[in-house]
Amino acid sequence: MERRSPSITHVSWGRLVVEGVGEGKDFKLYPGGGRAWDWNETGTRHTPGIQPADVLELLDHGSQVIVLSRGMESRLRTCPETLDLLADRGVEVHLEETTAAVRRYNALAETTAVGGLFHSTC
Repeated sequence: MERRSPSITHVSWGRLVVEGVGEGKDFKLYPGGGRAWDWNETGTRHTPGIQPADVLELLDHGSQVIVLSRGMESRLRTCPETLDLLADRGVEVHLEETTAAVRRYNALAETTAVGGLFHSTC
């Protein structure tokens, strides 16, 4: 695999640490890197949830599988349009509580061009 997705080395309430990317609250990660996830860029809120525009960046960076965290208390939703977009593109999607999402993402990152959106609070 050419560009590996960065590992998440720490997850706790309000804090994620990502290899080669840094420390913060929310992240967009993809093969070759990542950045802080600023919900204001796309108007994301807990409801209706993760917007199609949030995942387009992951696809643009070559993500073939996507992990979407739901937050530590599973309060973050995902818009049906977002899931439709990923299904239309044949992308495998995993929606999980954040700590479970981090475990799945890190395991997939060993062998797969995986991207993910990670929310470290509610």
